[in-house]
Amino acid sequence: MPLRRPTDFEWVWTAYAVSIFGTFLAFDAFPLIAILVLDAGPAAVSALAAAGLAAGALVAIPLGPWVEFRRKRPVMIGMDLVRFAALCSVPVAIWTGWLTFVQLLVVSVIVAASGIAFRAASGAYLKRLVPPDELLRANARFESTTWTATVLGPPLGGAAIGVLGPAITVVANAASFLLSALSLGAIRGGEPRPAPRATPRLGDIAEGWRFILGHAELRPLFLNTVLVNALIMATAPLMAVLMLGELGFSPFLYAVAFGVPCVGGIVGARLARRWASQRALIVSGTLRACCSLPLAFVMSGAPGLALVLVTQFALLVAIGVFNPLYATRRLQLTPDDRVSRTLAAWTITSNLTTAALTASWGVLAHLTSLRFAIGAAGVLMLLTPLLLVARRRAPMPSPAVAAPRQLH
Repeated sequence: MPLRRPTDFEWVWTAYAVSIFGTFLAFDAFPLIAILVLDAGPAAVSALAAAGLAAGALVAIPLGPWVEFRRKRPVMIGMDLVRFAALCSVPVAIWTGWLTFVQLLVVSVIVAASGIAFRAASGAYLKRLVPPDELLRANARFESTTWTATVLGPPLGGAAIGVLGPAITVVANAASFLLSALSLGAIRGGEPRPAPRATPRLGDIAEGWRFILGHAELRPLFLNTVLVNALIMATAPLMAVLMLGELGFSPFLYAVAFGVPCVGGIVGARLARRWASQRALIVSGTLRACCSLPLAFVMSGAPGLALVLVTQFALLVAIGVFNPLYATRRLQLTPDDRVSRTLAAWTITSNLTTAALTASWGVLAHLTSLRFAIGAAGVLMLLTPLLLVARRRAPMPSPAVAAPRQLH
């Protein structure tokens, strides 16, 4: 019996699976390379993360409307190939002894900008590709793939760094984008050409932000998710410096500490499918705001590892519930002809906010201490649920019409 040819969705899922596994295998690869290869301190590591996000977001500002008026699959393939080429330059530079901080920064910018364009295209592409009655199953597959990658990727990446050096995970990440592009290229289904637009207009670029900020339900959700994500990410370089430097954790244990608790994300994603309600959004959003402050008190050895594991597990259960609910609501409230611009505006704002807070928290850690800066972020996180409570009370959609996750 001849083998069945994969469907278009299965090729999309394959592309997502290989790229997300590659990304999590290279968990915190650039901060680790900066610390282990270039001997960078907390301010430099934070600056690397912040500058790459900010510059990448600025470069991507015109990409949202550009993507809106292009076929989405070629854009996705192109962005995968750009990231593959950029990432390949890093291990080559490490092995030849030519790696510099500037190169890491330039590659970070390219990867960030390409990722924004890819996400803007993939959200619109999946919304067109998946039939309404298959959306829940598609969502479940993408969710389980994401959290499986977060569980397996970081520990394997940490072990690979410990045995083979930090360049190996960057090679794997680059290869994952090449495989993703090949998978997307295998799709045979046609894609209608959007309405042509010769050049993006200023109004096109601003349309995503105008729609979000003018929407009574999306606006507070947007502010909450952008701020929470930025505060979580702002402390990530500081935790790397604290655990790998001051507390003496190995790269493998550091990866385990932040990778294994992602089992909580799988648990949360399963709960979200059965608990689609306004209350679930508020409760999970509140719980995820309470899990960062304990990280300021992490100590060396087994007790410190246990504290991080427990705290991160609780955080990711809450995130696993919250993310599918908010992502579903966002797509359902966004008209089809604004999806790419809205997702691009959302991601650009998130990246710029993360960049600003990451840089600020690096300076704060330099002026005070790592623990004080991590604790300050945790205290601010406790205030973020007020934005969710302030949302206009509107019923959550039924799980039967849940929208799929975007491709990574």
